[in-house]
Amino acid sequence: MGRRPSIDRDELARLVAQGRSVQELAAHFGVSESGVLQAKRAAGLAKPMLDHSAALPWKLARTHSQSGPATNLRNLSAAAQGKPPAAERLNTALRWAQRLVDAGLDVRYDPAEGFSEVPAAPGGSHVAAVLEAARKALDAH
Repeated sequence: MGRRPSIDRDELARLVAQGRSVQELAAHFGVSESGVLQAKRAAGLAKPMLDHSAALPWKLARTHSQSGPATNLRNLSAAAQGKPPAAERLNTALRWAQRLVDAGLDVRYDPAEGFSEVPAAPGGSHVAAVLEAARKALDAH
């Protein structure tokens, strides 16, 4: 058996800084894409994952994970965490959330039915809270 290919951390850092893709790095080092991802994590070069659990507190069925409401809530969550999506995606999410808030609506989630718009609770709405967090972070920048 041959020696496992190794990834030089300094070279990896240099290539990542150049913007090389995971696929390019895998080919360069002769390892799998998974191996590159593991090496990036070990070297502290991987971007931390955003946590969208506050914006999407439900366990979504796979068929609903890319729906409009789920995508908009994720985009607002990313903005609230200081990593806003592309301007057009952010604007779509902001307009969607503002429309619901202005109409006194919120979203509810049912694993069988998906998302639906419902009257907001007297104490405030989930969408309003996610929108407020996103706007606060956006205004800070």
